Amino acid sequence: MLVSVPATSANLGPGFDSLGLAINLRNEVRIKPANFFSVSVRGEGATNPKIKKNSMFFNIFNDYYKKFTGEVNPNYKFEFINRIPISRGLGSSSAVIVLAITTAYLLAGVEYNKRTILNAALKYEPHPDNITPAVMGGFNVACLHENRVYSKKHRLPQYLKAVLTIPNKTISTAKSRTILPNHYHKSEVVFSLSHAAYMTALFMSESWDQLKIAAKDKLHQDRRMAMMPELYKVQKIAMENGAIMSTLSGSGSTFFTLCYEDDANSIASKLKKSFNEFRVVVCDIDNYGVIAKS
Repeated sequence: MLVSVPATSANLGPGFDSLGLAINLRNEVRIKPANFFSVSVRGEGATNPKIKKNSMFFNIFNDYYKKFTGEVNPNYKFEFINRIPISRGLGSSSAVIVLAITTAYLLAGVEYNKRTILNAALKYEPHPDNITPAVMGGFNVACLHENRVYSKKHRLPQYLKAVLTIPNKTISTAKSRTILPNHYHKSEVVFSLSHAAYMTALFMSESWDQLKIAAKDKLHQDRRMAMMPELYKVQKIAMENGAIMSTLSGSGSTFFTLCYEDDANSIASKLKKSFNEFRVVVCDIDNYGVIAKS
């Protein structure tokens, strides 16, 4: 059995905790029958003892597998390949959550659909902006109502690419939330609300030329970028070299740039030249979300 989940970029500027899209940079787990339970990890975090244990994955997996079968840690070999950078604003935690829940359903032989997985994930991640594209793929707008996720997806064309600028430092999601104010001016809220609504309309209608306007925000992005001021230069370089939009990915520290395929390598090259200590990678957009094969 194989289960894989894409990376995600959330918020996209003004869509705080509500907008996100999936990127074809996947974490996966292969599950093979064995005489005893075992785990192996390759890729991101493979040398970190905490990551190597995959305790987050197995805590969530066992919640569901025990409910379905009465057992925990069944006799299978779990082989993890982690490609999503950890604590860099690319949805690595959401990927683990979606991966664990989907694997439990698959291994227990219990029928499910993507909406089942998405609402189950809400127990472990209270914001839908990462978990929704992780499950569904594509661009997603999501909201919560009575402890359920309501969302709409739009498949994105293959001629769009993501350029990810991944710093060698992290920005803690928890810490980045503490720097946000408890109260906002009405004008700030209206600004971001209107830009998020406009961005949604632009994505749904594939009207890319105005995304640079729609991507502006007054709720969180500038406050978080101030924790790593070099990100302003990342954004400036991207926008001056043909980017459609360039925004902080989640709470950071990764910066997400959306561009046309023809501009992707040029933008990446200029970013690498200015930030040789950062990783810069070009990725496809993902339209599939979580994938399970048995």
